[in-house]
Amino acid sequence: MAGTENSLQITDYRGLRARVQALTEGETDQVALMATVACEVHCSDDRFDWTGFYRVVAPGLLKIGPYQGGHGCLVIPFEKGVCGACARTGEVQLVPDVDAFPGHIACASSTRSELVLPVRDGQGNLIAVFDIDSDLPDAFSEADASEISAMLASVFGRAT
Repeated sequence: MAGTENSLQITDYRGLRARVQALTEGETDQVALMATVACEVHCSDDRFDWTGFYRVVAPGLLKIGPYQGGHGCLVIPFEKGVCGACARTGEVQLVPDVDAFPGHIACASSTRSELVLPVRDGQGNLIAVFDIDSDLPDAFSEADASEISAMLASVFGRAT
């Protein structure tokens, strides 16, 4: 993984979970939760160049939500890109090389790798996808996916 081969800051997931839990305790508004999670995750690791949510706003359609970083795509159909694949399948998308991903949407030309995770509410409904982009190739690991998935479930699983 690229992040372990140099001096980049790597996420302290225990500390990140504790901060997110403390900041979101008692909050149920999804947009407020998304804004807080996007900010905390983005600032937790130097590999994360764009960090944010695409919300499910209609059947088969994602729209940009709270994020950190440069501009993102405003609308993404479930049939397009890495975020669409995550929303369509409900499965984590761990993409070491975005150029090799069929139908990748280049919202930022600098993006080299991507991690996209489904976000579900307390009833198990898909409410969004959480997208993390890196300018480094192969920047994400299964451990990143597992840790961030667990954090998202703990935060959004209690929101209705």
